[in-house]
Amino acid sequence: MSRVIDREREDLVRLLAGAIDMHLHIEPDLIERSTDDLSLAREFVALGWGGFVLKSHYFPTAERARVVSAAVPGAQVFGAVALNHAVGGFNPVAVDIAGRAGARVVWLPTVDAANESPERQEARGERHQPFWTRIQQEIRAKGCAPEPLSVFDEHGQLRPEVRSCLARVAEYDMVLATGHLARDEIFAVVAAARESGVKRIVVTHALFPSQALSIEEQRRLADMGAYIEGCYTTFYTNKCPWERLFAAIRAVGPERTVLSSDLGQRSNPSIVSGLLDFAARLLAAGFTRREVQRLLVENPARLVADE
Repeated sequence: MSRVIDREREDLVRLLAGAIDMHLHIEPDLIERSTDDLSLAREFVALGWGGFVLKSHYFPTAERARVVSAAVPGAQVFGAVALNHAVGGFNPVAVDIAGRAGARVVWLPTVDAANESPERQEARGERHQPFWTRIQQEIRAKGCAPEPLSVFDEHGQLRPEVRSCLARVAEYDMVLATGHLARDEIFAVVAAARESGVKRIVVTHALFPSQALSIEEQRRLADMGAYIEGCYTTFYTNKCPWERLFAAIRAVGPERTVLSSDLGQRSNPSIVSGLLDFAARLLAAGFTRREVQRLLVENPARLVADE
């Protein structure tokens, strides 16, 4: 039996040759993680996989990505920045510097998004708080946390500084990811990003509870030029049924869907195990090997690696 399992694993590893994980959380970080960037880079190289994007809710990671790529020959590690208060929120200077440093992904607010405020979380009936909630609570308790970030001003219009950030994303041909924005914000940002010349747009974990986009909404966003992201943790932790993800992929189409792990938490499977399980579940659900490669290998590479 173990030999059969080993052969199945080897087959899945080969199927994901060149895979790039666009969304994960690893050390060093403010939250304890299951692995660190150097270890994961070595593991990906040993497997023949492509690489990963270093996501941090708090720190720009372009310099770190360059160091890890240099330290692990053959590794492809990509930098990013999330526009939370730690970098000044909707700060076009932070986006410009990230672009100059070679960052490939710009996330709109995540932990500081208005859509993730305690009031919004309570209204959604969220019982299990994210790992980063404690940090946000401690910062607020010190009295130094600005207001949660919305892309809209008091008149319901897109803030000028948001448009300036979008222009910088377009200038450096980076990927714009919608972070933890709310539904109406996502639609407004995707439309404005297209107008600003942004070519690479990802709707971050579209079925995560704080987004919970309907399949029809996902199709509309894909028609607007966005890729729709599905993250392993959303379904592994029962925040949304696997069947809904599979239905969304079929409705949107593998050509406009990108899959990531969103792993790195100590309570969840390892990143490699999660990606292998992701591929196995897709195959079991009837997706072809070619479609699995499109979702986990080709589309992520097209977004972050093709320049």
